[in-house]
Amino acid sequence: MQNKRISNVRLLLSLTIGVIAVSCAAVFVRFAQGQGMPTIAIAAWRMIFACAVLLPYSFATCRKEMCSVPRRELALMACAGVFLGLHFAAWISSLGFTSVASSVVLVSMGPLFVGFGSWVFLRERPARATILGLVLAAVGSVIIGWGDFGRGHHRLLGDLLALAGAVFVAGYLLIGRKVRRGRSLIAYIAPVYGIAMLTLLVVAAVSGRPLSGFSLPAYGWALALGLVPQLIGHSTLNWALARLSATFVAVITLAEPIGSSLLARLVLHEAISVQTALGAIPILAGIYIASRKELAGRFT
Repeated sequence: MQNKRISNVRLLLSLTIGVIAVSCAAVFVRFAQGQGMPTIAIAAWRMIFACAVLLPYSFATCRKEMCSVPRRELALMACAGVFLGLHFAAWISSLGFTSVASSVVLVSMGPLFVGFGSWVFLRERPARATILGLVLAAVGSVIIGWGDFGRGHHRLLGDLLALAGAVFVAGYLLIGRKVRRGRSLIAYIAPVYGIAMLTLLVVAAVSGRPLSGFSLPAYGWALALGLVPQLIGHSTLNWALARLSATFVAVITLAEPIGSSLLARLVLHEAISVQTALGAIPILAGIYIASRKELAGRFT
């Protein structure tokens, strides 16, 4: 019992660190945009910097494992990388048209698609407590962003881009749940992040967006994106996928609107509305309900 409790605490602590790291992304993107870097370039440089650290390390530590991955799994990893790259392209672009709250809330609707996809494709039928937690968290997310949806001429485009990002991240998490079970973390994320980087480079080339000629601070914020939200945040979530269901990991990410809104308030001076405070209550309640059932099931 004591070992079970310690293991659960460690797992939740790791997920908390991951969510905090991911929550920093919207603020870092805002600063990079303020330095004149286009959104697609921000997304591309985020993955370039992450891969510059990760790929040499993976080559040195688990080259043999990566070379032995079956073709079918490689194809799935490639799909996950494409989904991840398109997720960043859509979501980061949405921040150019709408507020941090609306963008993060809509992109956090991914768990709705993950829950359905897990049931259909992975045969992981969510427990009733997980479904209840998901519904509560989703309701809280909608409350947070409701007052900002549709305001202004370009807000609808930003909302749609963020929602597209939610669909892409759902595909990314579902594939991760399927493939991560039999692979080490580094052997999985190295090819996935690499494909995501190539996807974004292709998107940048097709859209005609420049990838060079920006100020040093702009590259600095892109580097921060690669190190903190990507290597720490996303890698922690991928680590958890080998231990927890994709639906539960997605539910945990619904805490991101709270973290992003708080950071936006502290750093960007974006006001926290009454709706944000009210929406945080069902989100936290939903995460608590889903966590109790999921963590208990790991040791039965």
